[in-house]
Amino acid sequence: MTIDDLKSFYAQSSEAISANAQRLEAHEALLSALESGALRAAEPDGNGGWRVNIWVKQAILSGFRNTVMQDLSVPGFSFFDKTAYPARSFKLEEGVRIVPGGSTLRRGAFIAKGVVVMPPAYVNVGAYVDEGTMVDSHALIGSCAQVGKRVHVSAAAQIGGVLEPAGARPVIIEDDVFVGGLVGLFEGIHVRARAVLASGVIITGSTVIYDLVNGKEWRKEVPEGAVVVQGSRPASGALAKEQGLHVSAPMIVKYRDARTDASTTLEDALR
Repeated sequence: MTIDDLKSFYAQSSEAISANAQRLEAHEALLSALESGALRAAEPDGNGGWRVNIWVKQAILSGFRNTVMQDLSVPGFSFFDKTAYPARSFKLEEGVRIVPGGSTLRRGAFIAKGVVVMPPAYVNVGAYVDEGTMVDSHALIGSCAQVGKRVHVSAAAQIGGVLEPAGARPVIIEDDVFVGGLVGLFEGIHVRARAVLASGVIITGSTVIYDLVNGKEWRKEVPEGAVVVQGSRPASGALAKEQGLHVSAPMIVKYRDARTDASTTLEDALR
């Protein structure tokens, strides 16, 4: 099936898809298109922004609806999952370095040549991980998250995914971003190219990011080249004042320079 064929097929109602004899063929074609990078849940719009391909996310959801549970257990461990999105297998010539130790990359995820995955890590269906990116230990790349080239996703970082609602934007990380350890990015946050997120930074869709360099506030977006650290600000209310309480507040303390580049460079030797 071509991409246009798939788009037409998944434009049908859920009931029609379930009853269609081509359902399994379409699902396999969907997986192949996602894994090759020909199809993405979200993609650049050519004008500096991104568009969400709602029908792709709906097609992924259809796979869950139209498949059954299977027993994937091995001695000593019980595993049960839908048949739609098993763990993906790779060949040496694909050029993806998956270090032994318990990582899982699910079918329907695009993993480009030169990506390194350290154990244990997890990449979910619909995710897109581009060339030269490092996914470190205990890191998560969630459903449909978009990760650019030469990104460092440090240990225990959580890149949130989103399938529902289908129109919601997934987390987007552009090229050459450094995501520090224990960073959490959720609810469709867009991290522009070359940004640096220091360890422990948590950003959600409602988080205010305080730009101390330019004296402004950002929401839902980390600007290009920004260096963000986790700060705090006083909480409002009498009790907060009485107790000296603060709430977390990510802050842009500088924009990327040569010194920052030197401290966040990805070593070619590791690849």
